[in-house]
Amino acid sequence: MQDDPTTPRLEPPVAGDAPARILGQWTAAQFARPRLLRSLQRHLVAVGAGAAWDLRGVDRLDHVGAQLLWDHWGGRRPERLEVTPAQQAVLARIEQFCSQPPARRRPRGWRGAVTDFGAGVLHALHELREFVRLTGQLALDMLRLARKPHEGPWRDLSGHLYRIGATALPITALVGFLIGVVLAYLTAKQLRQFGADAYIVDILGVALIRELGPLLAAILVAGRSGSAITAQIGVMRVTDELDAMVVMGISHSFRLVLPRALALAAAMPLISVWTTLCALAGGMLAADIALGITPSYFLRALPEAVQIGNLLLATAKSVMFGLLIALIGCHYGLGVQPNTQSLGEGTTSSVVTSITVVILVDALFAIAFQEVGF
Repeated sequence: MQDDPTTPRLEPPVAGDAPARILGQWTAAQFARPRLLRSLQRHLVAVGAGAAWDLRGVDRLDHVGAQLLWDHWGGRRPERLEVTPAQQAVLARIEQFCSQPPARRRPRGWRGAVTDFGAGVLHALHELREFVRLTGQLALDMLRLARKPHEGPWRDLSGHLYRIGATALPITALVGFLIGVVLAYLTAKQLRQFGADAYIVDILGVALIRELGPLLAAILVAGRSGSAITAQIGVMRVTDELDAMVVMGISHSFRLVLPRALALAAAMPLISVWTTLCALAGGMLAADIALGITPSYFLRALPEAVQIGNLLLATAKSVMFGLLIALIGCHYGLGVQPNTQSLGEGTTSSVVTSITVVILVDALFAIAFQEVGF
């Protein structure tokens, strides 16, 4: 094997200042030969990384061979190194991708914490300003649509209605049914202690129709459709489609934001009603099994237990939830930078912000309309 001129080998320095000569083909194909790589590593250790090196006798040097030498040199070039221009290019590429990671950022004390807090506040205010601007632009686009309905993006609207509304029905039905079962079993356990079994209809009716149904549907839609809206618009940013729309004079808000906002505002009340009905079905089944409350009694008592005001309040909340989820998804989608990392961060931020805002708005509705429906 040593007689083969292509075999990678090392000639140690013959004198104190003489360089160590690298010969043969230092390539991945040569290193695949049995026991060759281990033999080379032993010879490299015998020379030491601080010696002078001469690579001009190497027939071929690929990135694997250069990486082997680079690791032996301790991640930096020797002080005395003789290479050809082609070897110089390979080593430069190894040096580029094997540079040391940046040092960990040390804590900057209370001044750094105050600076970071101030930067966070300014960033939040900037995001809020952009969101308000997008909301105002949506209002102007709705006025434009009212004046010229024949110019509206109706085909986009119908497509979003199908994707956001119809395709969400199975998952919302399953989750709503299971939530109804769990809530009914937990409620029945408490009511049985006081002999107030019949009140399970009132508790389930008000809780599911007024609060849990719309809230559960909004959270599911925010996680499912809100992220999809951000991803769709973000991908258009990455592929320069948004810039192309600007060049062609097409409004982002009118063609992208308006159909999605209208579709979610129209679909959310229907999804909320569907989720609530499925949750009531689960609760009715669990009440029959746990307390012996028959479905016929449940259905007769439900209209008396739940006032019409609860239905109106749930519908109003659902419309508001739909608009907010669509606007937040579009806001983060339009803010995506043309790279995949920003796309992932924008999608995650969209989902987290949408769910947080939905819960916050639901709490505000509960406080503001606490006298409605009772």
